[in-house]
Amino acid sequence: MEIIELQKKAIKIRKEVLKMIDRSRTGHTGSDLSCADILVALYYGVMNIDPQNPEMEGRDQYVQSKGHAVETLWAILADKGFFPKKELETFSQFGTRLIGHPNNKVEGIEMNTGSLGHGLPVSVGIALAGKLDHKDYHTYTLMGDGELAEGSVWEGAMSAANYKLDNLTAIIDRNKLQITGPSESVMAVENLKAKWEAFGWEVHEVPGNDIAALVKALKAPNQPHKPKMIIALTTKGKGVSYMENQAVWHHKVPSPEEYSQAMKELDRQLEELENA
Repeated sequence: MEIIELQKKAIKIRKEVLKMIDRSRTGHTGSDLSCADILVALYYGVMNIDPQNPEMEGRDQYVQSKGHAVETLWAILADKGFFPKKELETFSQFGTRLIGHPNNKVEGIEMNTGSLGHGLPVSVGIALAGKLDHKDYHTYTLMGDGELAEGSVWEGAMSAANYKLDNLTAIIDRNKLQITGPSESVMAVENLKAKWEAFGWEVHEVPGNDIAALVKALKAPNQPHKPKMIIALTTKGKGVSYMENQAVWHHKVPSPEEYSQAMKELDRQLEELENA
């Protein structure tokens, strides 16, 4: 896909996410919108996966440690054809597979996530298994910056470097806000780049809502014997003016008026790209 098509896709995914949240009256709105470009870059521009054969041998592995932003993941998996788009209408309804966190009963989901801090350590295990089995798949995981307060993240960071896992790429959605406020006020983590480098990782800081920059960083081969960290500098609530950089939108459902305004803003962005 050309970069402009990926940009259009990200806007369409944001619209689908808002439809799901509006319909179900629940969802991590701001968190979904901040990571939409990251997931679009991964699923449409980088990863080796096959929706017609979800268990394909040698497929790349993706673990969404930031499990609460599952609406974006559901929208993308449906759009890719892992399951029918019609099923998105069941999101967060009684008896659905599409619950509020990744569920491995759904095609395309490698593991259940939700408890923060689990994604990186598990991804280390998946990547290490690939090394031991002489497989050439790559493992990716997406973390929120708020979960960096979990000690298991840093155990995983240390292990990945120790085992020289150059088949592992981790991404931090660095929107600097979590449910209780600015992440640096809740639990300061800066200097992030220096921390990860000190743990033995190859580190890239990129504008996290710039799909071209994301694809370039993700596609670049890892340095030999080093795991890769991409610190994606994003905006919470990206794409909807009144949601951007507002912690209150971490988990909030728009009113009918707010929903209408959000969809109009995204439609304008899509129109601008189509006329570019």
